[in-house]
Amino acid sequence: MQKSLSVVIPVYNSQESLPLLVRDLSKVLNAISSENEIILVNDGSKDQSWQVIQELSASYPQIRAFDLMRNYGQHNALLCGIREARGDLIITMDDDLQHPPESIPQLLTKLEEGFDVVYGVPEAERHNFWRNLTSRLIKWILKKAMRVSTAQEISAFRVFRSEIKDSFANYDGVFVSIDVLLSWGTTRFSSVRIKHLKRLSGESQYTLKKLLNHAFTLITGFSILPLQMSSLLGFISILFGFSVLIYVLVKFIQGGGTVPGFTFLASTIAIFSGVQLFAIGMIGEYLGRLFSRNLGQPTYTIRSRYPDQPSSPSTPANETEEGIS
Repeated sequence: MQKSLSVVIPVYNSQESLPLLVRDLSKVLNAISSENEIILVNDGSKDQSWQVIQELSASYPQIRAFDLMRNYGQHNALLCGIREARGDLIITMDDDLQHPPESIPQLLTKLEEGFDVVYGVPEAERHNFWRNLTSRLIKWILKKAMRVSTAQEISAFRVFRSEIKDSFANYDGVFVSIDVLLSWGTTRFSSVRIKHLKRLSGESQYTLKKLLNHAFTLITGFSILPLQMSSLLGFISILFGFSVLIYVLVKFIQGGGTVPGFTFLASTIAIFSGVQLFAIGMIGEYLGRLFSRNLGQPTYTIRSRYPDQPSSPSTPANETEEGIS
């Protein structure tokens, strides 16, 4: 039985690459399935991306487009498109032509081996040292948050079964990570190596600062690892304190005097104080995220859709920080 396909693409300042992307993608999809759709989510682009999307919609009837009120971030835009998708299989990819549409059949073939999510992982990273290092950090955090051994083999180029989105249909969290949400519905992950191309134009909007912020959001928004680390540091501090106490008592018994040195005392106090502040800071981060969640700000707000159609019954989640697609 032929399965219908939905391709979700978050769009941000991609007026130049969109025509070529849609042209190539349409050819590939039509060759695979007669039932397919291309969902373009304009994430507050500052160029003429929305106008280009509307023009493309006139030539490609399978396009469904959504224009968000502002820039909410890549994962928020993806969540919007995923919730609106109607296909049996959902494919996500970037808008800069780095993910070749010709590789989609490879992902679908791997999916049919019994997996629920398949990533298209680049054969070689094309970023600088710091970008690659930060990406590895994020993947390691995702592995801890998703509790899936293959989580380090992830990419924005992915295909998954539409049933999985039911597991996060009512998600109303403050922050969004599509990969973590997918792990709520399945543990059957896999990946295939594909050739990622160079960007057609422009530069990546993910700066080192934004990547580090994304990593911190992941680790505090979808994991209790920082709290566990705080507990571990507290336990280590207790052991260190007892060790110092034993050392002082032994020195007193052996020599009948006290342990000299203001530096020793000051460093001990500094260690204990640092651990306490670290633990309090982590608790504060989690309380802050609970507060943000209770504000009830939407993950995304759709300004308009093209063509005009009824919205998905799924309820949007919440978001408080702006991001970049």
